[in-house]
Amino acid sequence: MDFLQIVVVSMFTSIRVQSLKKGQITMDIDFRWGGDPSIILGVEAALVASIPIQLKDLQVFTVIRVIFQLAEEIPCISAVVVALLSEPKPRIDYTLKAVGGSLTAIPGISDMIDDTVNTIVTDMLRWPHRIVVPIGGIPVDTSELELKPEGKLTVTVVKANDLKNMEMIGKSDPYVVVYIRPLFKVKTKVIDNNLNPVWNQTFELIAEDRETQALTVEVFDQDIGQDKRLGIAKFRLIELEPETPKEIILNLLSSLDTLKVKDRKDRGNCTIKLLYHQFNKEEQLIALEEEKRILEERKKLKEAGVIGSTMDALDGAASGLGAVGSGLSKAGKFMGRTFTGHSSKRSGSSTPVNSIHENGGAKPL
Repeated sequence: MDFLQIVVVSMFTSIRVQSLKKGQITMDIDFRWGGDPSIILGVEAALVASIPIQLKDLQVFTVIRVIFQLAEEIPCISAVVVALLSEPKPRIDYTLKAVGGSLTAIPGISDMIDDTVNTIVTDMLRWPHRIVVPIGGIPVDTSELELKPEGKLTVTVVKANDLKNMEMIGKSDPYVVVYIRPLFKVKTKVIDNNLNPVWNQTFELIAEDRETQALTVEVFDQDIGQDKRLGIAKFRLIELEPETPKEIILNLLSSLDTLKVKDRKDRGNCTIKLLYHQFNKEEQLIALEEEKRILEERKKLKEAGVIGSTMDALDGAASGLGAVGSGLSKAGKFMGRTFTGHSSKRSGSSTPVNSIHENGGAKPL
């Protein structure tokens, strides 16, 4: 990604200070950032020549949470935690313009970039995710400030009913993607030619903050070129009682962003079973080490070129979108553990594969 010019205009509209925990001061800041950046994304597609895409008029509206860890020594602050609050959801606006070409030459490019930007923001900065910065040169243990696994969510994707048919001939070939963090996604096998599929596949996902996090369930239609999203739903983890199984029927929506919902027709539903387990200290340490190991392995694969660009195709299928030379390399990948079903190229697996953007293109980490 080439940064040609960036003019920054930012504004803090209000600040709220509170003490939520002993030894800490919490500051919530209403933040507006607006500028006139000229960011050129080099987009390569399988069927057309490389097209430069210009991103302009970037604006960010969000609430920043800053936590100051107090200390007895001057400067009296040993560390700062920075995060974006989950509610209200961070809003990112921008416009896209093809340089010397047309955006219509690459179907889904706008949605792909929108999903990539939001995935990065969500997984890196949106609460409970945070950046911890030691300051003042004071030796301090910041481990208590860092994000830690809090519990394990066992998810069984049971079935779906009355899915929307996206095919001109025949019926959709649905599969389900579930995740808490966009960085760690898992997917079911594909059920061919069926609008009432049954999967009965079970996965384990790690949660860091049951009070603020939610499970996202997306149903896709596998297709040549681009997989299409049939519907999406979200379930807040706070509604689960630890160690208490719960079966839920989720009504599928075209989008979680109500401002973007144009098609309000019934998209069917998805039945899932959930069980939340709260970690003890030993389990928490094991989960933390396992997560670090997975991320380190993924980093090595990326450096070795085994994991490709942000728009590699899912399960080897052509996505219609090639490499995005934007440097946005933290888009999610499917990662998790499955206990039922089997792995195949056709059916998919829950080992690391590429994640999907809103209109079905794939993008690995």
